[in-house]
Amino acid sequence: MGGPVFSGIKVFSTTLARDRENMGENITKWIKDNPNVEIVDKIVTQSSDKEFHCLTITLFYRQRS
Repeated sequence: MGGPVFSGIKVFSTTLARDRENMGENITKWIKDNPNVEIVDKIVTQSSDKEFHCLTITLFYRQRS
């Protein structure tokens, strides 16, 4: 049988509009800063109430061999 499907999780989450605008850049920077990981899955979650909108991107990764 192969190695683990994933060995770690990285969560990016924000409720602030200006942070949502920069989230893609922050994720790209994290990926570039961690070349030893391989992203194997992701989940994008959005939730809101009367006042706040929350965006969460969860990356599942494993260490590269």
